[in-house]
Amino acid sequence: MGKSRTVYICQQCGKESLKWLGRCPNCQEWNSFLEQVVVDKVSHSHATMSNSRPAELSQVTIETTERFPIPIDEFNRVLGGGIVPGSLVLIGGEPGIGKSTLLLQASALLAKLHGKVVYVSGEETPNQIKIRAKRLGIEGDGLYLLAETDIDAILSHAEELQPSLLVIDSIQTAHVPEDDGIPGSITQVRQSAQRLMSWAKSSGVPVFITGHVTKDGAIAGPRVLEHIVDVVLYLEGEQFSAYRLLRCVKNRFGSTNEIGVFEMKGKGLIEVENPSLAFLSQRQDEAVGSVVVPVIEGSRPLLVEIQALTNATSFGMPRRTANGVDFNRLLMITAVLTRRLGLKLGNQDIMVNVTGGLKIDEPAADLGIALAIASSFRDISADRGLTAVGEIGLSGELRSVPQLERRVAEAARLGFKRILTPKAGGIITPSKDIVVLAFGSLREAVERGLQP
Repeated sequence: MGKSRTVYICQQCGKESLKWLGRCPNCQEWNSFLEQVVVDKVSHSHATMSNSRPAELSQVTIETTERFPIPIDEFNRVLGGGIVPGSLVLIGGEPGIGKSTLLLQASALLAKLHGKVVYVSGEETPNQIKIRAKRLGIEGDGLYLLAETDIDAILSHAEELQPSLLVIDSIQTAHVPEDDGIPGSITQVRQSAQRLMSWAKSSGVPVFITGHVTKDGAIAGPRVLEHIVDVVLYLEGEQFSAYRLLRCVKNRFGSTNEIGVFEMKGKGLIEVENPSLAFLSQRQDEAVGSVVVPVIEGSRPLLVEIQALTNATSFGMPRRTANGVDFNRLLMITAVLTRRLGLKLGNQDIMVNVTGGLKIDEPAADLGIALAIASSFRDISADRGLTAVGEIGLSGELRSVPQLERRVAEAARLGFKRILTPKAGGIITPSKDIVVLAFGSLREAVERGLQP
């Protein structure tokens, strides 16, 4: 046995301190240090020898392991084509967003196709899960429920059943008996994740775990949790919107740019086969301040509606509100419209919104945002059959965007007749279904886009 000592550990980033601190100097969180007794274990490195040996990279053979798909296409898209055996997948999201619902649906489908699935809940009893499953129309053949928080007991049951998938809901409720700290603390979360990772790699059984998020939208607990797992997914959505977006932010086995689109209904989360059509389904004809923009999310093009509203401010300082777009990007576009196009926006409140709860990060939506703001300010509606895409420079020029042809093709598929693009975007294959209008400056594009 080693010596025990008292330290203070930040529950957000894991920084250790010999004394209590009101604010963590590493992550800047307030009141995050908790007292903990740590036992320094005596090292006996000479007593044991590892069987592993260094291997030359050119001599390493690749062991091909086939993924097994989930019967939910949108879920497979985000995972990169299916579940990799022995992988550890973390799904985060706000309370009530649908994490448990999605995993219960996926578990029931996998149990029918690939055999036993163990669903472990530290927050619900089997009776409560049964009520939710009945509402979702899930019979549950081959799906085993376990209400347990002890990691050792969970893995013991999993070894006995040998399932095709293990689900832990949630990692913040799990604990390792021999370690100090309450469930959800940095030590317990880290040790629980390490145990699950080791078991998944040795057994070849994939493990899905859910995680709570903080008010800032990050996974609650230490960031080391996201470093341990193989895949990190976020289930996002507006509070009063029926649409849910499953977004990948880390994937050791595939792309990190994919998203899956679902709609929350009485029977659970339902796949949205045509997201572009769903996002535009409630768009009004000849609406002022409304412009459709083709964006790229992962490998798929999506058409989304961007709305803008300008109004004379009632206060000394005009407000800028961005919902679904980057706030700093909105300030830049507003400055360019004021300086290069002469729009007097200095006394105007400006609100920009992306419908459907989608968040747009790419600069290709700049032209659509600028066109929507100009449409609202001049009280002139853009043509319903028009869409726009392009990045705006500080000099008022339009810059090229990637995958322009795919954006144009998606706009044509949904019936749009014209699209505004940057002249620097390259040569677009002519199409009889849509007219490509290429411009070099923002002024030209706005004047053409708002013509009667």
